[in-house]
Amino acid sequence: MTTIAFDLDGTLLDSVPHIHHAVAQALSDMGLPTITVAETPGFVGRGLPVLCENVLAHLGADPALQDDLYTRTMRYYVDTPSDPSQLYPDVIAALDTLKAAGHRLTLCTNKPFAATRTALDGTGLAPYFDVVIGGDSLATRKPEPEMLHAALDGADPAQALYIGDSETDCETAQAANVRFLLFTEGYRNSPPEALPHIRQFSRWRDLPALISELSGH
Repeated sequence: MTTIAFDLDGTLLDSVPHIHHAVAQALSDMGLPTITVAETPGFVGRGLPVLCENVLAHLGADPALQDDLYTRTMRYYVDTPSDPSQLYPDVIAALDTLKAAGHRLTLCTNKPFAATRTALDGTGLAPYFDVVIGGDSLATRKPEPEMLHAALDGADPAQALYIGDSETDCETAQAANVRFLLFTEGYRNSPPEALPHIRQFSRWRDLPALISELSGH
């Protein structure tokens, strides 16, 4: 058995439409210019507070508006969700196979915990994860290692895996001394070869065989 921790946005879910809708509505409410859907992935990865900070900097707006933007974004993101996140193809089948093989699955994401629970319940992912660590579950966020260690829940980091899509996920795995698998179809600004990882995959249908190989089965 291997404990496998997963990132959420850009790894299990394509959540850019949902995130963009929430931020764009909040910016509109505040009378600020918006961002495009195409720009949104570049802001994803270190949690909504940092996303809001970076969006304001991108727009040249007053950084003192961050708390207001975050509060409004969270309202659209959690309380009145629209354009829901979509599972990447074959995610459920891959998770079923991994569970059947006896692996323990957990979640480690910078998405706020309330929004994480909404996303898991709305996409049918909730039953798959024994431990769920959100961006506000601890005092620190990724890429600090504490969240990933909490998601491993006592498992030996040297025997565990972390699966993610971004620079932040890679940095988190390195800080926690956990082997990292890169999902190449997610959100990041660097090419895959620039991120240290033990293996990469672009189709979820290929993941169970890859993990079986890495686990020596």
